[in-house]
Amino acid sequence: MTDEIHQAFAHPEARAAAMAPADPPDRLSLRDHIVAADIGAFQQERGQEQRLRFNVVVELARGGGDAGDDVDQILSYDRLTEAIAAELAAERLNLLETLAENIAARILAEPQPCRVFLRIEKLDRGPGALGVEIVRSRAEAAPVTAAEVPHPVVAYLDNATIAAPDLSARLDRLAATAAPVVLAVGLPDTTRPATGDGPCQTRIDLLAIEQNAWVLASRDPRLNVVATRTELDWAMKQGNMVVWAPSKLVLDTPGAPGSGEDGVALAAWLAGELAALRLVVHGPVSLPAACRVPVEPA
Repeated sequence: MTDEIHQAFAHPEARAAAMAPADPPDRLSLRDHIVAADIGAFQQERGQEQRLRFNVVVELARGGGDAGDDVDQILSYDRLTEAIAAELAAERLNLLETLAENIAARILAEPQPCRVFLRIEKLDRGPGALGVEIVRSRAEAAPVTAAEVPHPVVAYLDNATIAAPDLSARLDRLAATAAPVVLAVGLPDTTRPATGDGPCQTRIDLLAIEQNAWVLASRDPRLNVVATRTELDWAMKQGNMVVWAPSKLVLDTPGAPGSGEDGVALAAWLAGELAALRLVVHGPVSLPAACRVPVEPA
């Protein structure tokens, strides 16, 4: 038991050595790599970068010694730091456990690794380091084939369209397309609180848009409100028509619009994120000047 406790709190490299067979594999290690990131489940952690310390040990498959001195033939240290940077940039996460799983999976996608030991610690949440340590093996991981997500049509509906008597007919026309449909709305016509504080106001505006999304959903039984990328991907795979609630994706995605005032701009951003076939805009609103997908009026 003493050895197990010692290994549990030792450097990941020591644990890798203790768990290895008599003929140990080669190992690549990254020690005390510190990065500032916005992560955490608590409200006070949002919008506040904190230091994360990464320690990584990768056990490598034997390559027969034929790599020579060619950096392209080995697992570079850069691949470890790039895996960390890529997952931190992909989306804002609440849990270190999720971040660790994603980084380990990205490293194991390389051809050389057999097993990954990964420790992540928060350095600014208390007097000590708070963290998680995982071990993941290529041999234990079942191969995963990601199902292709179809390209949707994103449609923005202004408030007059939401309240229009012909809403059902408009939805019928959208549903008749061969692609799944994601509906987006803007701010309601009702008065909302004004705070004068940018981040707080953005949250208030996004919540007001979500209220408007539920108003739209109440007007047609085909519609459900979805908030996460997982829900969006599932709905698109099923060919469902859904209404987007923007708060989670906007707040958790680096590079997302920093304001909730312009619903059309949010819809254009979503269309780009989903690689939509086109953005269809209902109502006399200003079309976005820059959009990664074709934009057309309804």
